[in-house]
Amino acid sequence: MDLLFLFSRLSLQLLFKVILGATLAGMACSLIGVFVVHLKITAIGFSMSHAAFAGAALGLLINSYLSFDPLISASIFAIAVALLLGPMSEKTRLNPNVVLGIIFTLSLALGFIFLSFLPSGVVSSEAVQILWGSVFGLDWLDFLLLGLVNLAIVAIIIIFYKEFLATMFHRKVALAAGINVSFFNFLILFLTALTVSFTLKIVGALLVYALIVNPTSTVYQFAYDTKKIFIFSPVVGIISAIGGVLLSFMTNFPIGSSIIIVSSIIFVVSVIFSPKKRRGIVQQHQ
Repeated sequence: MDLLFLFSRLSLQLLFKVILGATLAGMACSLIGVFVVHLKITAIGFSMSHAAFAGAALGLLINSYLSFDPLISASIFAIAVALLLGPMSEKTRLNPNVVLGIIFTLSLALGFIFLSFLPSGVVSSEAVQILWGSVFGLDWLDFLLLGLVNLAIVAIIIIFYKEFLATMFHRKVALAAGINVSFFNFLILFLTALTVSFTLKIVGALLVYALIVNPTSTVYQFAYDTKKIFIFSPVVGIISAIGGVLLSFMTNFPIGSSIIIVSSIIFVVSVIFSPKKRRGIVQQHQ
């Protein structure tokens, strides 16, 4: 009985840890997703996730020789994309999505090159975690940092809500009103980079993009204003995360993959039951 009680208690502690990590990831990604979908920069999430993957792979390579946290290099690579996107688009006179496509392929190539130099034991464990995600590899410091990222995102949205709204929907009016649109655009990219970096271990580089886009796209099918989208996107993100964890425990699927499966199913259902008039309203918002 004692062993059974201990096993049950450990299982509950593990389940709590997994749900907490997935919930924090779902909330952060879905909040950022509102900006990404509104501004039609969905490619940025895809490119940043793979830039973070390349950075994390480099961090693993460094860590095989020295004590180093791959999260640091993942954050540096993702933030570098935020810093370089604007200047590169202006210098090359190319559409930002074209530049992001180049960054995406380069990041993927660098990531696999870095992984090829890793010892085989590292490749089979930590590298797989970076690609596909696993909340089991997180410690309480990771939870704390991800919690702080969530608090920072929520606080910044509340403080600068009017500025963000003007930047997203009324760029010319915002410029005329003296709002530094470039700064708020960069702030959005910076927050996206942080979110991608800190959720990499949970969802994985290949899947985090979907958790950014799916919840907001789901809420878009029903919500009529931006404030409601900001409120309900995290709700859908959290439901997707918890549902994914439960699916993973029942089927033994990877947690990151399970979260994306659940969020995608929710999105498909929302599209099926979305009011037909919603299409016109979405176009007006965009």
